[in-house]
Amino acid sequence: MTELKENALPVSKVMKVIDYIEAHLKDDREGVLDNATLARVAGYSEYHFLRLFRVTVSLTPADYIRKRRLTEIIRRIGDSARPMSDIAFEYGFNSKENFTRAFKTEHNILPTQFREVSCSLRLYEPFDPDPAEPTPAVSLAFLQDFTLIVYPSDIHFPPHFWNRYNAEGRSARLSGGRIVEDYGAMRWDPQKNCLDYFIGIREEDATGDRTGTVELSIKGGLYALFDTAPAGQHDFVDTIRRTWDWIGAVWLPQNGYRRSGGFELESYVESGRDYSERIYIPLIKE
Repeated sequence: MTELKENALPVSKVMKVIDYIEAHLKDDREGVLDNATLARVAGYSEYHFLRLFRVTVSLTPADYIRKRRLTEIIRRIGDSARPMSDIAFEYGFNSKENFTRAFKTEHNILPTQFREVSCSLRLYEPFDPDPAEPTPAVSLAFLQDFTLIVYPSDIHFPPHFWNRYNAEGRSARLSGGRIVEDYGAMRWDPQKNCLDYFIGIREEDATGDRTGTVELSIKGGLYALFDTAPAGQHDFVDTIRRTWDWIGAVWLPQNGYRRSGGFELESYVESGRDYSERIYIPLIKE
């Protein structure tokens, strides 16, 4: 079993709280999911519970509950023709405006845009202290130089930029309406101390409107390729995140390679609904 962080809630305590929250996600009565009640469920003072919960889950209880409620609403938006406001009200949002604001803050697109394009969003499943490791297919390949036509991200969190890219139909705009593979390209900028991130398509596919894009030269060489395990629409983004974590924490340390410092890539076809992504890591042998 994965060890919890130092000063975290014991597994039995945290799971007791998580199970209680899950049982009451739709209950918006005062005092049901407040900090004092959750602390009593865990058997701690409110002060110690809040500190330990945040260490364990990496969220405050209020943030965790909000993300879980939004996740369940999104599942039902995709599975039902019911008005979104009705589903949101069922999960404790007392107005359409409050729900829309929370959704936009969480995902950087409007609920109506999500329903229109049905893109993959980063959702939050119930906290699991011992999640299963991802099982991507791994291969090594020598790639030739190629060029991407990309939009530079102006958003700190890449999944939010992907949401906007998909909701605005930028891939089809670049390709002239054809379905092509989309690429996310990233590289750490030590001078700015931040991640430079871009999304677009290969130059040979970019026969449409290139307004607002730049050319990005991708250097060839030895790459590790990771094809993420097949996923559903609602767990696709989390599968990608866990695969990236696994690459850095498990695969690279165990296989005698290190990152070369070039652009790292992720690619998939959003409209294809395959829900599998390929990750490219440029390598240098240790």
